[in-house]
Amino acid sequence: MAGWYIERGPESDVAISSRIRLARNLKNFPFPPRMNRDQENELIQNIRNSLAKDNSGIMMEMTFVDMTELSPVDRQALMEKHIISRDMAESQNKSGVLVSRDEKISIMINEEDHLRIQCLFPGMQMNKAWTLCNEVDNILERNVEYAYNNDYGYLTCCPTNIGTGMRASVMLHLPALTMTGYIRNVLEACSKIGIAVRGLYGENSEASGNMFQISNQISLGQTEEEIVNNINNIASQLIQQERALRKELYNQNPYRFEDRIFRSFGLFANARIMSSEEANKLLSDVRLGVNMGIIKDIDVETLNEIMILIQPGNLQKSTGRALNPDERDIRRAEIIRKMIRDKSI
Repeated sequence: MAGWYIERGPESDVAISSRIRLARNLKNFPFPPRMNRDQENELIQNIRNSLAKDNSGIMMEMTFVDMTELSPVDRQALMEKHIISRDMAESQNKSGVLVSRDEKISIMINEEDHLRIQCLFPGMQMNKAWTLCNEVDNILERNVEYAYNNDYGYLTCCPTNIGTGMRASVMLHLPALTMTGYIRNVLEACSKIGIAVRGLYGENSEASGNMFQISNQISLGQTEEEIVNNINNIASQLIQQERALRKELYNQNPYRFEDRIFRSFGLFANARIMSSEEANKLLSDVRLGVNMGIIKDIDVETLNEIMILIQPGNLQKSTGRALNPDERDIRRAEIIRKMIRDKSI
């Protein structure tokens, strides 16, 4: 599969990806926490049979992956690509995911809710993600009956998802806001207006490599379009602030700024041992240098691919066996060196 993450999207100097996720449940089944194994199997088969009847091009290109047949490494690799959630990767329930060929669409079955429909696009493409996700949702709704209440909207396991069931999020690379300490003000301001700021893998994850995911906290009382527009506006403001601070930091001391970038690039491209934490930190500096035109020997698409391939699950999957921490650090450095050597401009 050709992953969405390799592409360069609009505003890609700051915006890494845009995501829309819809939570849905079927009317005649109990919520996942109260389902037994027979009901879990029945629900999965129900969804697959219903979609098999649909002749739309979208559904015909979807591949079903049975989570119970995957190793822990394979599950982690899917989570690192944002195809499934951390909860699904760790779940022991009978579950599965339908994935499109380009990995922009994934439909998780038996996660926290019966269905988690998500669409991912590179860069700032919230409207495109919403349009596609809404289309997939409409296809599903033609074939199954959702749990819906006229007063509350779509019924979900978690009260924060009731209503539209939507989470709209943008992944942003904010090194300048972090360097200057202004990121603390951003976090405080977002919390006051009902915006969640999380790390690379969403809820309960850290902002590794200066990556921050911003999303709406509630989905009740607003339309889908209002939620999307709100996240679009906030993300656009953060993008402008980040760009302005990057220029300011550079103008204050160009030599010191470039020295930091090139030192990070030199270590990133030549190290023989590299931990995940160090790799993400150095990758942030290298990405900053590429986007500011300081580093010209590599492109953003290659950095995006490296970002996925050096994560523990995908790293072990590409090697074909489980690796201990020391072996992962050696293999990670090998992959980085090879990709920079092979894909330099």
